[in-house]
Amino acid sequence: MSSRAEEERVNRPLVVIPTYDERENLPGIVARVRAAVPTASVLVVDDGSPDGTGELADEMAETDAAVQVLHRHGKEGLGSAYLAAFDWALGRGFDPIVQLDADGSHLPEELPELLETLEATDAAGRAADVVIGSRWVPGGSVVNWPRRRVWLSKFGSTYSRWMLGLSVRDATAGYRVYRSSALRALHLDDVHTRGYGFQVDMTWHAVMAGLRVVEVPVTFVERERGRSKMSAAIVLEAMARVTGWGVARRFRPTTSRTSRDSRQATAETNDDRRASRA
Repeated sequence: MSSRAEEERVNRPLVVIPTYDERENLPGIVARVRAAVPTASVLVVDDGSPDGTGELADEMAETDAAVQVLHRHGKEGLGSAYLAAFDWALGRGFDPIVQLDADGSHLPEELPELLETLEATDAAGRAADVVIGSRWVPGGSVVNWPRRRVWLSKFGSTYSRWMLGLSVRDATAGYRVYRSSALRALHLDDVHTRGYGFQVDMTWHAVMAGLRVVEVPVTFVERERGRSKMSAAIVLEAMARVTGWGVARRFRPTTSRTSRDSRQATAETNDDRRASRA
């Protein structure tokens, strides 16, 4: 690839921000994204927020050409919002594509490091396909979470790792960067999860596709305004899905070599990062 083509590809990142009743948080988070990565565009995916988030996003788009809005008719789930955004982004040539929460939990100031990690290569000269902002690798942390929430998140990731044979330590993390080529390789039509389990579903698909997944430590901050959409019912639904996938995996007579090799590559990558930070 020519240097000019490489520059154009790197300089077309798209930050996807799903929203539902995030009117208070949206202007601040978009401003922080634009300050942290001035070359990035922002796509607000609004699920018909009753509080007028979608209308506010339209107003922001009128004054900033880097902000665009995808309106949906109702609350259809986080996974559905991201899948719609991925389809929108791939059709317009954006690369890479970033997942970011509207509530401030994911710090835009850490996004440059995630983007840099996407371009870094390992000892074999392989660049990352997916970068995950991880709370549960050395250097990662959470701020202002109650102990019950920390335990629940760690349990969800640990359980997913055990059931699905993953080496990714934060399989439920939502702060992510995908290459467009990675999203195409995942066959998104096969990703059927729409709720909390969507992140685990995408992680598992990435590993099974043989993609190189790298985790970067980030600080996850509890929202200051608005109400979290998380509930025990959502978590239980996700765990039920993971259990079903894990049972099917164990009774499948053969596990693909690609899956095993990619899990090993992920483990080696994480070991390399920890060693470099020591």
